[in-house]
Amino acid sequence: MSIFVLVHGSWHDGSAWKPVIDQLEAKGHLAFAPTIAGHGKGANKNVNHAQCTQSIVDYILDKDLTDIVLLGHSFGGTIIAKVAEAIPHRIKRLIFFDAFVLNDGESLRDNVPPHLQALLDELVRESNDRTVMLPFEMWREVFIDDADLELAQSSYAQLSPEPYQPWIDKLDLKQFYSLPIPKSYLYCTEDNVLPQGEWGWHPKMSSRLGQFRFVQMPGSHEVMFSNPVGLAEKIIASGRD
Repeated sequence: MSIFVLVHGSWHDGSAWKPVIDQLEAKGHLAFAPTIAGHGKGANKNVNHAQCTQSIVDYILDKDLTDIVLLGHSFGGTIIAKVAEAIPHRIKRLIFFDAFVLNDGESLRDNVPPHLQALLDELVRESNDRTVMLPFEMWREVFIDDADLELAQSSYAQLSPEPYQPWIDKLDLKQFYSLPIPKSYLYCTEDNVLPQGEWGWHPKMSSRLGQFRFVQMPGSHEVMFSNPVGLAEKIIASGRD
């Protein structure tokens, strides 16, 4: 049995993981899905990256979870790297699931191509609270292109505006890169949120981990909605001893 803590990405909250948690628990594992500070409907969006990280640290400490497999999806990869710095003794393995792996001193925004940087900046300017909301057309065509229209619409309805400050905060990751915690990279082969190739998840992001276990599966960036059964199986494979 493993204890999984699943950290969501931008625009999501912990509820995105429910179908996956059901599968993991059916196979005898424990799984938790906290919501990052500033995320979810009705949340105060005025947060920075450090506050986002601290909310996950607090969740793990409040539940006194140890020997955990800590997974971060997309933006969540930047969170689990900083959580690992704070409480390394509680973590058995890190799983980066189509996740950002930043170089020391970089921001998340630094790691998306220029056309996406421009789009994000424009969406922030259009908001009145320094948040970014993903257009539905981009969600359907790029994020969850392996789903039918009904699933694309129902999953989009769960999203909420993303705080922008955590995207532009520069992260000191020197300590992260010195940690001996085992790492895995779980890659969905049809994920086009970062354009395949020069900017892609693998090998650009994954190779920054140094030594890591590599697991891949077919699917889009949002397989927690489109294929929770397959994703749960790959999470177990990624997190095994």
